[in-house]
Amino acid sequence: MGRYRILVATGASLFAGSHNRVQLWLVGARGETELELQLRPVRGQKEEFEHEVPGDLGPLQFVKLRKHHSLVDDAWFCDRITVQGPGACEEAAFPCYRWVQGDGVLCLPEATARLAGNNALDVFQRHREEELKERHKIYRWATWKEGLPLTIAAGCEDDLPANMRFHEEKRLDFEWTLKAGALEMVLKRVYTLLSSWTSLEDFDLIFWGQKSPLAEKVHQRWQDDELFGYQFLNGANPMLLRRCTSLPSRLVLPSGMEELRAQLERELQNSSLFEADFILLDGIPANVIRGEKQYLAAPLVMLKMDPSGKLLPMVIQIQPPSPISPTPPLFLPSDPPLAWLLAKTWVRNSDFQLHQLQYHLLNTHLLAEVIAVATMRCLPGLHPVFKLLMPHIRYTMEINTRARTQLISDGGIFDKAVSTGGGGHVHLLRRALAQLTYRSLCPLDDLADRHLLGTPGALYACDALRLWEITARYVEGIVHLFYHGDDVVKGDPELQAWCREITEVGLRQAQERGFPVSFQSQNQLCHFLTMCVFTCTAQHGAINQGQLDWYAWVPNAPCTMRMPPPTTKEDVTMATVMGSLPDVRQACLQMAITWHLGRRQPDMVPLGHHKEKYFSDPKAKSVLNQFQTDLENLEREITARNEQLDLPYEYLKPSHIENSVTI
Repeated sequence: MGRYRILVATGASLFAGSHNRVQLWLVGARGETELELQLRPVRGQKEEFEHEVPGDLGPLQFVKLRKHHSLVDDAWFCDRITVQGPGACEEAAFPCYRWVQGDGVLCLPEATARLAGNNALDVFQRHREEELKERHKIYRWATWKEGLPLTIAAGCEDDLPANMRFHEEKRLDFEWTLKAGALEMVLKRVYTLLSSWTSLEDFDLIFWGQKSPLAEKVHQRWQDDELFGYQFLNGANPMLLRRCTSLPSRLVLPSGMEELRAQLERELQNSSLFEADFILLDGIPANVIRGEKQYLAAPLVMLKMDPSGKLLPMVIQIQPPSPISPTPPLFLPSDPPLAWLLAKTWVRNSDFQLHQLQYHLLNTHLLAEVIAVATMRCLPGLHPVFKLLMPHIRYTMEINTRARTQLISDGGIFDKAVSTGGGGHVHLLRRALAQLTYRSLCPLDDLADRHLLGTPGALYACDALRLWEITARYVEGIVHLFYHGDDVVKGDPELQAWCREITEVGLRQAQERGFPVSFQSQNQLCHFLTMCVFTCTAQHGAINQGQLDWYAWVPNAPCTMRMPPPTTKEDVTMATVMGSLPDVRQACLQMAITWHLGRRQPDMVPLGHHKEKYFSDPKAKSVLNQFQTDLENLEREITARNEQLDLPYEYLKPSHIENSVTI
C-alpha cells in the first residue's frame, strides 16, 4: 500500500481549462493503476490529489491521460503533471505543454532526457518509435514555391497541428492589431484626400499614430549622410555591408573622375573603404500595382569610415553596367542635393527589398520553420535536443503560414505595395537561397568573411558575437550532459536523421552550401545547435525589431519606387523625387504593416526565460540558470554602453529578444 500525491497543472492561456472529465493512470516499472479522480481542469490552476495504491508500482515511467466528452470536445491545455511517490521517492515530472483533445489515450513519459537505445523491449524505446510514427502523419512537408525551402503542410493557419497554433491571446492581439492598422490607414487616407502630395513635408500628414522615439529621430535626420551610412552597420539590415579588399569590378569610373579614383584607392589602402552591393536585385521583375508599373534597381554604394568612426557614402552607382549603359552614371555627395538624395533613396529602397526577403523572411523565418518541422518529425519528446529546442520554435509555424496567406501570397501585402511583389519576390528568394551558406548564419564566420571584425561603431556585430558566445556556452552545457563523447554523437540515429532532414530535405540539398549532413563530434553538434538557437532568437530580433524605427518614416526606406532610376543629375526635381516615392496609399500600408510586425509583442517571452520545464535533471536546470545570468550581465553592459550613445542600439538587448520567431 503506497500513497501518491499528484499535482496537475493547467495552462494559463484563454480556454486552457476544460469542462470535460479527465481520467489518469500511473504506470510504473512493476504495474499500473487508474486514479479515481473527478478532474475537470481549470485554467491557470494547479490541482492536487492523493491516491492510495494497493501494490508497489516501482519507479514511475508514464502518466496516461484520457479526456472524456459527451457532446462537446472541450480541449484542455495541460502544462505538466508531477507525482510524489510513497516514502522517500523522488518527485517524478511528466511535461506535457500541449492540447489534450479527442478521446484517445495520451501517454506522457517521465521527464528524464534519454537517447535512443537498441533494446526493442524497452518501454521508452517503444514509446519514442510510436511517437515519431504518429508525428510523421501530423507534421508533413509541403512545397510553397519550387526552388525554396520546404514548409509545413498547411494551406492556412486552421490546417496546422493544434500544438503549433497561437494561443488565444496571441491570436486576438494579432488579428485586432491588423484591424487597428487598417482603420488607421483609412483615417490617414481620408485626412489626405484634399491635400497635395508634392513635397517631402507631405509625408508628415501620415506620420502620426504608432511610432518610436528612434523613428522620430529618423524623421528629422534621414537626409544626413551620416545616418545613411550608420544604417549599414546598425540599422534594420546590418547584413550587407563589407569592407573592401579591392575596388568592385562593376564600379566603372569614367574619365574625369581621377580624383574620385585616388580617394577610393587611398581609403582602400587604409582599410577604411566599404561597399554595399545590391547586385542580387539585378534583373528581378518589378511589380505592377493598380495598373502602374513599379521599378527596381541594383545599386552599389561605396562608403568610407572617417577617423571619428562615421561611415559616410562616397559614390552611388544605381544600376550595374550593361550593354545599353556600359558606363552608368555615378552619383556623388557634391551633386545637386535632390539628385544625391534620390540616389540614396534608391539604395534605401533596394535595402528594404533584400532586408525583408533575404535576411528576414528566408534567413530567419523560413530557416526557423525548417528547424521546427524537422524537430517535430525526427526527435521524440524524450530526446535532449527536442527539449532544448522546443521553447525556440513556439508559434513559428503559424506566423509563417499567415505570412504565406497574407503577406507574400497572391494579392497579399507585397503585391499591393512592394516593388518586388507580383512574383519578383519569389525570384529574389530563389537567388538568395543560393547564397544561404552555413557560414553566413554564424556571426564570427559571417563577420570575418565580410571583413568587419573589430570595426568601430559596429554595434550589431559586437552584440551578436557576445550573444553567440553566451548561447554557445548554454548549448555546450546541455549537450555535454547527454553526449559524453564523439562516438555517442555519431551513434545517435535520431540526431543524425534530424540533421539530414534539415540539410537534405527542408533546405533542399544544402550540403552544397556547407550545411552538415551528419554530426561527427560534440563540437560539430554544438556549433549547429548554437546556430539554430541564435537564428530563432537573437538574429531574428536584430532583423525584425528595426522595422518600426527605420521604416515608419517612409522616405527613409520606401517599399516601392514609381519612376525609373535617374540617368542624369540636372533633371532631378522635387516632382521627380515625389513621383518616385510611394504614393499615399502605399505609404500608409507600409507604416501600418511595419508597426504591426515591428512592435513588441504583448505575450513576448524574453530569450532564455521560457516557463516550460522540459528537463527534470537538476544539472540541466543549472545550465539554464547560468544562461539567464549571462544574459542579465550582458543586458547591464549594453544598457551602460547605450547611455553614452546618441543612437542607442537596443535590438540585441537580451530583454528585447524573443525566445522564438513569433512575428
